[in-house]
Amino acid sequence: MKAADSDLIIVRKLLQAGDNFISGNALAEALGVSRVAIWQHMEKLRDRGFGFEAVRSRGYRLTSRPTELNSLLIQARLPKDQACSVVVLDSVDSTNDEAMRRASQGATMPLAVISREQTKGRGRLGRSWLSEPNGNLYLSFASSPEVPPDRLPTITPWVGVNLCSMLADTTGVSPAVKWPNDLLLAGRKVGGILTEARLDADRIRDLVIGCGLNLKPPAQGWIDELAERAVALEEVAKHPIDINTFAAQLITRLLKTCADFQSGQFGDRLAELWHRYDALRDRKITLLHGNEEIQGVGHGIDHSGCLLLQVGGETRSFHAGEVTIAKR
Repeated sequence: MKAADSDLIIVRKLLQAGDNFISGNALAEALGVSRVAIWQHMEKLRDRGFGFEAVRSRGYRLTSRPTELNSLLIQARLPKDQACSVVVLDSVDSTNDEAMRRASQGATMPLAVISREQTKGRGRLGRSWLSEPNGNLYLSFASSPEVPPDRLPTITPWVGVNLCSMLADTTGVSPAVKWPNDLLLAGRKVGGILTEARLDADRIRDLVIGCGLNLKPPAQGWIDELAERAVALEEVAKHPIDINTFAAQLITRLLKTCADFQSGQFGDRLAELWHRYDALRDRKITLLHGNEEIQGVGHGIDHSGCLLLQVGGETRSFHAGEVTIAKR
């Protein structure tokens, strides 16, 4: 057994034990190693930010855990029956780019790449995404769904409504999704989604879902241009956000979201959740299509993820790559 696998088993068992002790013998039997080897693992885990209490004849108890992003702690909180590699970096140009690089080099899928900072973070249409190392979450999830390319336009709205559902379930907030890829709280942007893929003629080879989420407000407060447009989850959540627990919850939801996407059995659920979380439904919207302005009322999305707009007496559909929503 690899040392990393052994560390993961130990951390999982300690987390499961909670405030109780787990004996060194039980850990040694689980790993098939000696109690001396268990002690050596414990010392390595201590160096990675975990704190333990060790009592003779009782065993070990977890007393503290890393508060900064920690790949082992995140992976220990994922479902045991759903494997996912987790990589945590101090800095990277873009988690999407790094995930795609690793996918193209044959990395085991699925894969989550997380960074404390992005130096070239970006959103839709190449817009820059502020990605400072201030405790926010910059995460990209890569998979190889092996599904037809014509299914690709539905993945961003499907991820959007699932993230809204996760935020509501785990933090008690009331989120909304603004077509095509923004996550909102009380009308202000809390996060965004950037979906990219490598395509063959008949399949999606690699799919990368980038999620940027504001967990903490800037230490010096929001700059003027963002004060009324941006929000951090901790500003409105009903309890403090533990970044490792939150990252594990996000990856767990993405695992299920991508499994449903791969099966293709999600159309009715997408329609139901979009209706629940749609920030634009029944609102007046102005779309920019080149130099043309198109005004209408939001009417949800169709089965392929296109925005439906009521323009006069006609319902028109628009692909995300064709238009942008004018800021007012």
